[in-house]
Amino acid sequence: MTGFVKVVKNKAYFKRFQVKFRRRREGKTDYYARRRLVVQEKNKYNTPKFRLIVRFTNKDIICQVAYAKIEGDVIVCAAYAHELPRYGLKVGLTNYAAAYCTGLLLARRLLQKYKLDGLYAGQEEVDGDEYNVEALDDQPGPFRAFLDVGLVRTTTGARVFGAMKGAADGGIDIPHGVKRFPGYDAESGEFDAETHRKHIMGGHVAAYMTYLQDEDSDAYQKQFGKYIKLGVSADNLEALYKKVHAAIRADPAAKTTEKKDVKVKRWNRAKMNLAQRKDRVKQKKESFLKKLAAGDA
Repeated sequence: MTGFVKVVKNKAYFKRFQVKFRRRREGKTDYYARRRLVVQEKNKYNTPKFRLIVRFTNKDIICQVAYAKIEGDVIVCAAYAHELPRYGLKVGLTNYAAAYCTGLLLARRLLQKYKLDGLYAGQEEVDGDEYNVEALDDQPGPFRAFLDVGLVRTTTGARVFGAMKGAADGGIDIPHGVKRFPGYDAESGEFDAETHRKHIMGGHVAAYMTYLQDEDSDAYQKQFGKYIKLGVSADNLEALYKKVHAAIRADPAAKTTEKKDVKVKRWNRAKMNLAQRKDRVKQKKESFLKKLAAGDA
């Protein structure tokens, strides 16, 4: 004889079950974090709370400034790593240095949109140290945004902080510290700005290029084949990033891409309207009657 077994998920359970938000079910949005990034104080009325959104794909970096409305998020400005070839960076579009460049591009483009680029130039000389924008007297305040990392693990040295540093150096006011930048030592609590600068200028990539070139020539040819083809070496990498930073500051405006005139080939007949269908039937009738008359003759 079996003991009493309590049915946990009975009819009452399922009648009262409430599904989670769709983007939570899909594992795309951390609503615990989103709520804190989106909710604005009531005494600020309709003032938007801007977020610096940074996302990484396999081949691209997406940086956006957005604010939330009932209808959905409104994108104010955006910059992408696939725009960097226009500024001279054609390889390594997803590393820490490229993230910095994308963040810098977003900041300069955004400030240009609001005509603040002349007031807040940001940190023009890259030193890797902490930099926070200071408000000017009798002038509009700096543009303030909060970092939205999404589902990325916020480890020390993560690329998402490279994009944030680029935006901060570009002139956007982003509340942050140095504890997650490359060069911070958790044990001693000290931050080495030079290590961080090395990452911003692609020094860690250059060091690996040199190491691989000495240790395994075939692996170097395979991994850095595109670098070799474009004439980018470990020695001129820092100079390349300096040129890219200067080019971004000189012209951060987005360029519209020319639409290609693509002629789509149809594999089936185009849909006809009523007049065309009636005309087709008329032509068939006339053709049939003509054949019939020719056969009788």
